[in-house]
Amino acid sequence: MKTSKAYFAAGCFWGVEYYFQKQSGVLSTTVGFMGGSFDSPSYEDVCNLETGHAEVVEVEFDSKKVSFEELAKLFFEIHDFEDPGGQGPDRGSQYRSEIFVVDSAQEEISKSLVQKLVGSGYKVATKITNAGKFWQAEDYHQDYYSKNGSTPYCHFRRKIFN
Repeated sequence: MKTSKAYFAAGCFWGVEYYFQKQSGVLSTTVGFMGGSFDSPSYEDVCNLETGHAEVVEVEFDSKKVSFEELAKLFFEIHDFEDPGGQGPDRGSQYRSEIFVVDSAQEEISKSLVQKLVGSGYKVATKITNAGKFWQAEDYHQDYYSKNGSTPYCHFRRKIFN
């Protein structure tokens, strides 16, 4: 097994986590925050729009079973990557679309997928940024949908890539 990590921001982290947990080859998911200028932010801090963080899902995966490219395609297929202001009823910069890359390979793959989407006529709002410090969210946010027996209200999967 070869484990790797990826970080995706695609709106409310509950719905993003829901879809990544269902992906074969994903070993674990953790919801949290990244991309801001405030140490140890709480959910309330991030919601107050003062930290600059996005809601992020850390995905640990077995790269022999699922590639980063497959995960990035899933990321694009589960949210509105054309919306720069949030997802569905969740508005604000903490709900932005962003891939936080851990190395040049993830960056190249992410940029290539964006170019494919642009070439297909999409207006991609997704940012591609170098990963920084990941701050884990409070326990009550972890595995939210599996603990509560419900499904996402802001996320749905639509096939975009062949």
